[in-house]
Amino acid sequence: MVILGIAAFYHDSSAAIMVDGKIVAAAQEERFSRIKHDNSFPTHACEYCLKESGLSIDDIDTVVFYEKPFLKFERILVSQIVSAPKSLPIFLRVMPVWLKEKLNMRKLMAKNLKRVFGKAPKRVEFVEHHLTHAALAYVTSGFSEADILVVDAVGEWATTSILHADESGIDIIKEQRFPDSVGFLYSAFTQFLGFKVNSDEYKVMGLAPYGDVNTEETQRFINLIETEIVSIDKQGFPTLNLKYFKFLYSDTTIHRENWERLFRIRQRASKEEVIQSHKNLAYAIQFVTEKILLNILQTSADFKSRNLCLSGGVALNCAATGVINKNGIFDRVFTPFAPGDCGCSIGAIAAYCIINQIALDRKISPYLGPQFDDKEILHQLESEGMEYHEFQSEEELCSEVARQIAEGKIIGWFQGRMEVGPRALGNRSILADARNPRMKDQVNSRIKFREAFRPFAPSVLEEYAREIFEGCDSSPYMMSTYEVKTKDIPAVTHVDGTARVQTVSKVDNPLYHQLLRSFHRLTGCPVLLNTSFNVMGEPIVGTPSDAIRTFKNCGLDSLFISNYMICK
Repeated sequence: MVILGIAAFYHDSSAAIMVDGKIVAAAQEERFSRIKHDNSFPTHACEYCLKESGLSIDDIDTVVFYEKPFLKFERILVSQIVSAPKSLPIFLRVMPVWLKEKLNMRKLMAKNLKRVFGKAPKRVEFVEHHLTHAALAYVTSGFSEADILVVDAVGEWATTSILHADESGIDIIKEQRFPDSVGFLYSAFTQFLGFKVNSDEYKVMGLAPYGDVNTEETQRFINLIETEIVSIDKQGFPTLNLKYFKFLYSDTTIHRENWERLFRIRQRASKEEVIQSHKNLAYAIQFVTEKILLNILQTSADFKSRNLCLSGGVALNCAATGVINKNGIFDRVFTPFAPGDCGCSIGAIAAYCIINQIALDRKISPYLGPQFDDKEILHQLESEGMEYHEFQSEEELCSEVARQIAEGKIIGWFQGRMEVGPRALGNRSILADARNPRMKDQVNSRIKFREAFRPFAPSVLEEYAREIFEGCDSSPYMMSTYEVKTKDIPAVTHVDGTARVQTVSKVDNPLYHQLLRSFHRLTGCPVLLNTSFNVMGEPIVGTPSDAIRTFKNCGLDSLFISNYMICK
């Protein structure tokens, strides 16, 4: 059986393909189009999936879409009616699109696939959005049974879902419905702080530890959020005060004037300086978000298992995940490599298989994207007139990379298959020395061209993780923060003493593990600074051409593509 999973038309479009029970390829459209968070139909991602699997559109038994369009249309229509007459402008703009195209999503899918492949698929099916998030988390967790908490802005109607999964299937136990939403709450503060909604929430998370918890202003912000912006019910779920929000009837999330009056600071413009009040407000919303999630997990009677899976866009808040881990409510907590919408193409396949009792291999790697052989890489290097050195062995390659990093160089690392999800996990990475206290500022300013407050993640040999990070045994996808137990890696230690850890095992990524071992042998340190191979505003590099262009346009010292090295 062959199933093509598709996520599209909201943000972070992607495609994935299952062949005879195994996910063999998946990718985000942004990596091909070079449009960050691309929400268009994933034309290039679909083409890649079929090419990688060696199949044609005729071989696909079912296409599965990551939400149910009629349910979503119902929510949009009801929201517009309830918000009338303020919603009239957006109603007049949105309804024709839905009535003409999106309401008949089966036809729209067939139309797009026919445009790409010259033929429509045999069958198009739909699964609920939160079920796709939950299915990806459960299937990749390895747990035989688990509770699942899905939290995002909104699916069709659901904004927060509690589910239970075991080998017999997945059951939705409880849902909180739109407009009350933890995701919209956090995104509202993202907008007020001058960042981009559905894109820059991680910047708010990175800024939060710079807030001063002991000031009157920070405590006032926390109190105002908890008394004016949101209230918490007996089950721990939030209710938004819609006086402060406009997303029901507008493209913007917040009622700016009401927010400025409440918090007594102006909404920050995107290019304005970040001041202490912004840091304090970021701390306040991060604190309240963590409190809400803990309240749900501790208060709701619907959690029965000792295993927890987290998914949905809010699960990307690794600081909150770190708090949940540290709290010890559950014995084991798991977040998949793509808990946001970009993972929903795989999740749609997983959910469809669970519903229809179709066998699916649960060993799903994040390394499902394109790879390039040496012939393709060499052709690209020569066509761009690049001077290069070729290594004869992986040991020689890793020894040279380790040496350069130890000498203070910042390198681009482009190896194997591209990762799925928002994190660079050692195949499309920028690497540097975590021991160098100046390296964080250098990579931010010279390489990434991004805000100075944003931290970097450590990659650590899994066998040394617990020695360096408190309570960290396994964290392969950088989805949780841990307290740093040493002062020897300042470049990856955030201002609050934590780090978003990636543990690297020989099984998951043999070459990257070998590089870390080479660096450890040379320096005695089993940790590298690892950040995504891109500059601010661009997606992670997808091809050798992308890597070479980025290398030329930023301050990287060296680029290692497969067995080839290019230096400045």
